[in-house]
Parts: sequence; C-alpha cells; structure tokens
Amino acid sequence: MSYTILIPARLASTRLPNKPLADIGGVPMVVRVAQRVLCSHGPSGAARVVVAADHPAIMDACRAHGIESVLTRVDHPSGSDRLAEACAALRLTDSAIVVNVQGDEPLIDPLLPKAVADLLIRRPEVSMSTAAHAISDVADFLNPNVVKVVLDATQRALYFSRAPIAWWRDGTVNGVVALPSPAPLRHVGIYGYRVGFLRQFPLLAPAPIEITEALEQLRALWHGYQIAVHVTEHAPGHGVDTPQDLHRVRALIAAASKP
Repeated sequence: MSYTILIPARLASTRLPNKPLADIGGVPMVVRVAQRVLCSHGPSGAARVVVAADHPAIMDACRAHGIESVLTRVDHPSGSDRLAEACAALRLTDSAIVVNVQGDEPLIDPLLPKAVADLLIRRPEVSMSTAAHAISDVADFLNPNVVKVVLDATQRALYFSRAPIAWWRDGTVNGVVALPSPAPLRHVGIYGYRVGFLRQFPLLAPAPIEITEALEQLRALWHGYQIAVHVTEHAPGHGVDTPQDLHRVRALIAAASKP
C-alpha cells in the first residue's frame, strides 16, 4: 500500500518572511524538503510528493524544479485544514494515507516518512502516526519548546506535553536534574493520517488540554483517537524557524556538499 507525502507551505511567517522560498544552496527551502523525501518515492514508498502551497510564488518555485504542488487557501487556521483541502484537490479517498512533512525541515531523515506511513498500514486501529526519539540532554528535557511524548506498551501515545515527562520522582538532587531510565522521548513533528480522519479532524472541537499546551495533536487523543509512534534512533535535523536557524542549515548543507 502506497501513501502520499504532503508538504504544507505558507508564505507568511512572522520570524522569517517568505520562509518557503528561502535560498539554501541555490534551491528554495520547500523544494529542498521535497527533493529530500523524494528518495522514498517508488513501489515500496510514497506514490506522490506534493507541496500544498498558499501562494502562486511557491507553486512557481516548485514548477521550476519539477515538484508537484497544489494551491490552497491563504486563511486556513491550521496546517491540518490545509492538508484536508489538498487531499480534496488530489481526490484522495478516505482510506488513503498521507504523511505531513513540514516545509521547514530541509534536513529531515528521508526514510522517516515511510516509517510513519508503515505504522498506519500495519495498524488499522490507529487514526494517526508520528515519531519520537530518545532525549539525551537534560536541557532538552526541561525546554518547553521541546515537546515530549509518553507511550503505552504498544507504542501508542498516552500524552504529549511541553513539560518534562515522564518525571523521575527521585531524579533531582540538590537542584540538579538527572534523566530517567528509560530515556524520555522527544516528539518529532511529522504526522501520518488516514484521509478520512484528516477530513474529520478540523471539525472536532478544540480540546482544553490542546489549548493549555498549544499542541494540536492533543485534540485527537482527547476525542479518543489513537496515535501510533515510531521511535527512531536518529535525532531530527535542524529545522528553520528563524534567520539564525537558516544560517545554521545553510552552513551544514554547504559543508556536506564539499568534496
């Protein structure tokens, strides 16, 4: 069973204007993301890789590099709404599987979308899938910008939080925090969906825990939907949210391209 990779791309960005079109090694960032995951294209991987754009300039950049794209509305309140519109434009059936890859992750592990999609293929009882990896740094564990996830015995998400979970009761000595064992898990922002659920998701009432934590995936758990989690050995590559992030990623890619 194949799947479709969707890459939402919104031109407006508070911290980094025109972020999808930011140049990285001569290629717009959103195009570089699409090229990165295209290696999973084929009989055992993605059937299509499509950018869900909100502006013709993004579509023009994709077209210039041979990347498929669809135009979606500018005023979507969330990324899931944009994905749902893209699914309708692509005429995907309710049983189809899509993987949402963020358009600001030019260093994403190209094998990760397939791992996330495979969870949905193997586990018909879940509506969503995502990924996580072990935290090895106490600073990341305590950082509210690093989202944590706790799993049950079958690798389904019990809860996502900006707080340090699971908290080790006896792990603080003289104000110094130690990491619990097994290691806590950092959530990686990639999602697999069954299209039928994705169409329903924007219609669900926002959950109190979602509003408190500012984490949209908690809406699914609050309404009783199951999320399977792939635990990867690899930490995610640097994403791009700020000009400083862009500078770092440009340097990393330039260094990697040197002979």
